[in-house]
Amino acid sequence: MRDWQENVITCQDMMDQASRAGADLLVLPEAVLATDITNPDFILEAAQPPDGPFLSQLLSASKGHGLTTVLGMHMPGSERKVFNVLVVIRDGKIVAEYRKLHLYDAFAMQESKRVEAGQEIPPLVDVAGMKVGLMTCYDVRFPELSRRLALEGAEVLVLPSAWVKGPLKEMHWDLLTRTRALENTCYVVAVGECGMRNIGNSMVVDPLGVPISRAAESRALIFAELDPQRIATARAMLPVLDNRRFSRPELDGTR
Repeated sequence: MRDWQENVITCQDMMDQASRAGADLLVLPEAVLATDITNPDFILEAAQPPDGPFLSQLLSASKGHGLTTVLGMHMPGSERKVFNVLVVIRDGKIVAEYRKLHLYDAFAMQESKRVEAGQEIPPLVDVAGMKVGLMTCYDVRFPELSRRLALEGAEVLVLPSAWVKGPLKEMHWDLLTRTRALENTCYVVAVGECGMRNIGNSMVVDPLGVPISRAAESRALIFAELDPQRIATARAMLPVLDNRRFSRPELDGTR
């Protein structure tokens, strides 16, 4: 939606529901600050800095409980471009940020016209004793990033997205998220934006590629229990991270 004031209320409501349910981690979609499907340039004027009113209100709402929230938003960049940023917040503080590496220049879209690519590997975030790696939407089509995060110790990969509808796109979403989970023996928490243009279909996939919780195309708050023992069992049975013969993927800073 265009109105960040409405969007911040929706995010706060989700945070409140998740906190009251005892969740440790809440993952919201990509670009929840404000978008307009009829005007791609809208993100240039809607972008806000970390100390802007949108994130400031969410930081205030996050105080006093242990919930960690991951959300996507556009922040001002340079040369009339913005950054597509994942922000991790907890107890009134920004815990981590990640600027999207792979911009969606595919299927007749051209994200790079308005968005500046990030230049750093996303950090890992500790949540309830588990290491969480950050990815955004189109990143899932590039196995190097999830493998790099898994090799650095990620047990959970979160994937806030705004997956656009189109021929075969729902199949791609399902296939890619399950594959990234299985090939890295990690949980994947894939969260899709809902609406006229996007598929929704949020899901949580276990380390053997099995969806354990999923939503339909409409807005929903879904829950799943992520069990470290399930990861240990999967990695003992399927030690792909130990058996690999290729070296750790490195980011090409020239592209």
